[in-house]
Amino acid sequence: MNRTGKRILYGVLIIVAAAIIGFAVYLNSLMPIITGYAAKNLGSAVFIAGRQQKDVEAVDLKFSFIKYTKNIVNYTDKSVTSHFLWGSSKAIYRPGFGVTLLRGVAEEKLRNSRYPHADPGYSQDTIKWPLGDIIPVSETGIDRNKLNEISKKLITDNAYNGNAFAFMVIHKGFPVAEAYKPQFNKKTRFLSWSMAKSFINAMTGILVKNGKLDVNRPVEIEEWKTDERNKITLKDLMQMQSGLKWNEDYGNRSDVTLMLHLESDMGRYAYDRKVAFPAGTHWYYSSGSTNIVSYLIRKQFTDDSLYLSFANKELFNKIGIPDAVFETDPSGTRVGSSYLYATARDYARFALLYQNDGVFNGERILPEGWVKYTTEAASDSKGGYGAYFWLNKGKALPSVPDDAFLCEGHDGQYICIVPSKELIVVELGFSHSSKGKLDLDRLLNDVISAI
Repeated sequence: MNRTGKRILYGVLIIVAAAIIGFAVYLNSLMPIITGYAAKNLGSAVFIAGRQQKDVEAVDLKFSFIKYTKNIVNYTDKSVTSHFLWGSSKAIYRPGFGVTLLRGVAEEKLRNSRYPHADPGYSQDTIKWPLGDIIPVSETGIDRNKLNEISKKLITDNAYNGNAFAFMVIHKGFPVAEAYKPQFNKKTRFLSWSMAKSFINAMTGILVKNGKLDVNRPVEIEEWKTDERNKITLKDLMQMQSGLKWNEDYGNRSDVTLMLHLESDMGRYAYDRKVAFPAGTHWYYSSGSTNIVSYLIRKQFTDDSLYLSFANKELFNKIGIPDAVFETDPSGTRVGSSYLYATARDYARFALLYQNDGVFNGERILPEGWVKYTTEAASDSKGGYGAYFWLNKGKALPSVPDDAFLCEGHDGQYICIVPSKELIVVELGFSHSSKGKLDLDRLLNDVISAI
């Protein structure tokens, strides 16, 4: 080989070596996300939802690099350790707290934490709906035979795309349809993903009612006092118009994946972002904003025992969902963006609270006018988003009435409230984009046609 040929060969080898090194460096940066996702989500599915490891790996973890992880479930100490190439992550389960990735905190410290007990004062098996699980026979005028056909199409036939695990329809306040895939039932707790944001809306509303928070005032974060972030209000955060820089790409190394899988204090990570737009002027989706609000909720309490019991005493127990698990990050703040586990009936009860203007079972839980505030469109959202609820004022769901508002999880979890039809539809499952998203518009249109 002549000198020119050797130079070309050496150049090619250098480029190839650089590409390999670059890919290895990038892959290394993904290791905590890949293994952290597997450990955390498998742990929660096993220890909170009561699912089988093989089922979770075959459905929920079967995508991208996640499907190549090797996962060890330890039922003795209730932990999951996930491995991929040279990377590994461990997550542990604690009663009340749920499953927490070990990030920036000693395992022993987490295990020594105790969740405060908040007795609801009732047994759901012995009292009637909506607080309890005794569902009275009721005729609401809806075609139940048609609902049964829809249930079969959704759950058994997967005719609406996606992969539905559970389905409930509430009409005029009463359950009129309920269906599950064989491995699930009415006691199974399902992951909310971003539907958890709407629960942060409710917790915020209760604190507003109690005079602890004001949505129109700039929030009090010490690090924001001396820069332009001091103009950001609670309303800006709740309407996704904070102006803080944020990347919500779940398929990459982004702000949201770094926050959920690398950070011990997710609220602090989110509020450390710099400003990209003036507050209240530019809409874009940000899970970080919700974890900032979750952090602000925690700040309203003098100790963590009061903070942790607040959601149970003032919300969950009062609306008939005492067994819901709202998981915390390693620092102890609830992961308001993503990590709530509750039954299909629990999610339906939550929807009833909003359908009934913040009143549940005759008791006002949310302040008067809160639901109206919640469903006012953010100025730059084109009628698509309120305060931690999606809206249909922009007709994203063309077959559904304009007054519909909903909670949505990024893997196809939905709570849909249609006030004009006195209708609530809950669909829970794993409709990952790589497997085809649920056709929600067609599903809701079919349900509405049964009225």
